[in-house]
Amino acid sequence: MTLQQLTYFLAAARHRSFSAAASELLMAQPSLSEQVRRLEAELGVPLFVRAGRGLELTEAGTLLLPHAERTLAEAEEAKEAVREVREMTGGTVAFGTFSSAHHSLTGGLIQEFAAKHPGVKIRVVGQNSAEVADAVRDGELEAGLVVLPVDDAGLDVRAAMRERMLYLSADPERVKQPITIEMLARAPLILADARWRQVDPTRRILRERAQQAGVIVDPQIEVEYLTAALDLAARGLGDTIGVASVLTARGFARKLHSAEFDPPMYATYAFITRRNARLSPATREFMKLAERRVQALG
Repeated sequence: MTLQQLTYFLAAARHRSFSAAASELLMAQPSLSEQVRRLEAELGVPLFVRAGRGLELTEAGTLLLPHAERTLAEAEEAKEAVREVREMTGGTVAFGTFSSAHHSLTGGLIQEFAAKHPGVKIRVVGQNSAEVADAVRDGELEAGLVVLPVDDAGLDVRAAMRERMLYLSADPERVKQPITIEMLARAPLILADARWRQVDPTRRILRERAQQAGVIVDPQIEVEYLTAALDLAARGLGDTIGVASVLTARGFARKLHSAEFDPPMYATYAFITRRNARLSPATREFMKLAERRVQALG
């Protein structure tokens, strides 16, 4: 049973005539009749009987009629839904970002996308990079922008750019020289992403460096958000780690002094998708705009 056969059946039932149905569908009458006969053969019952010069539905045809109408209506709805996404008049963006991306990236990105595609719904989830990776891997999100490293099992990872990470302090005396991991281990440190301390990319980099140097980096204060860590550092409660783009966007560049790390330490931004996944047109277009904005940020 095909949608084409159901279309021919409904046209014949509507007109009570194969020839009139064929005329409506702009096709040859024998072709339409043959498809209806094949449908009857598959179902094992006749759907029409001759009545004078026209056709009448059999009991089986009468029972099939509402099902055929409903099936074709649902098929048309499905086509329309796909058309809306294909033509970017509908659909939903499902995208994840690392938690601090909204300070310098996602606001303008969402504004630009919404202006170009006002009919598309947007769901951008700002979480820790490790959680974004899990959500993409599990299919809860289609794609994401994360800070490396993350667990890349089942993911395609494409690095986009990197930004130098800075040691930040309200005390200019503590940033007169590049900061080594040994110096960091002795510092009054404030770190964000307290809930994700074991899998947070920045902390993973710090742990790796500390392990190689034989020291332990143990923050004095832990908070959930980077802005909270920056605020506490600006108040003189300790020092923290950040990137220039967030400092500028949130107005902390005037309150905090900075030093680079020795050797330099980078926040590497990467786009992730589930391996071999096919992205929806909406999310694919959103990623294109995100890539341009990330490059501009760099």
